[in-house]
Amino acid sequence: MTRRSALRKVTVGGPAPLLGGLAPLVALVACTAPTPRDDSALLEHMPRSILVLPPLDQSLEPAACYGTLAAISRPLAERGFYVFPVAVVDMMMRDNGLPTPLEMHAVPMHKLVEVFDPDAVLYLTVHNWGSSFQVVSSTTTVTLEARLVDAETGLDLWHSTRTASRSSGSGGGSLIGLLVDAVATQVGSAMYDPSPELAREAAWGLFADSDDGLLLGPLHPEHAPTVR
Repeated sequence: MTRRSALRKVTVGGPAPLLGGLAPLVALVACTAPTPRDDSALLEHMPRSILVLPPLDQSLEPAACYGTLAAISRPLAERGFYVFPVAVVDMMMRDNGLPTPLEMHAVPMHKLVEVFDPDAVLYLTVHNWGSSFQVVSSTTTVTLEARLVDAETGLDLWHSTRTASRSSGSGGGSLIGLLVDAVATQVGSAMYDPSPELAREAAWGLFADSDDGLLLGPLHPEHAPTVR
């Protein structure tokens, strides 16, 4: 065998192990493809009226619960649903011996139907609310989670989580500028909390996001089974 034919033989046989090594990687990429959303339950049990319960607060910030509750009604109504007045619902439940959101969330569905007769109930959780400060920067974050449950069957119709955040500026890139900006932001946050504004932003994104937002409801002029 000549030297050239020997090289040809090695070259022809060379790529096979490389391709074999790529196969598991291709399979891994294929396995991690995002799962398409399933709106079949929501389409089958599309509600007209939604009862919104005051949210559970995992952030432990006093303003988080009612700051979130105040941000929910308008974007939800503009998706095409009747929303029970959240302040009236909260007052009625407190007057009937349920002073905390945790107790309100524990009420059996049939009792909520007996009192309010909604088509669905929206359960909210606040995971983040407020500002965190580092040496030269600060970030205000609000994270909301929503779960819509059919009042008749107890089925989960829709579930999503949304985060809105705002960070302090760059301060021109210098260390002194960063420190000045961080101090100004911290002082400003003591006088003005941007969290309620971010809660409104998170609520709009939660319901209207094109990927995992809530489908348009029966009261929306563009409502259709396949329109979000």
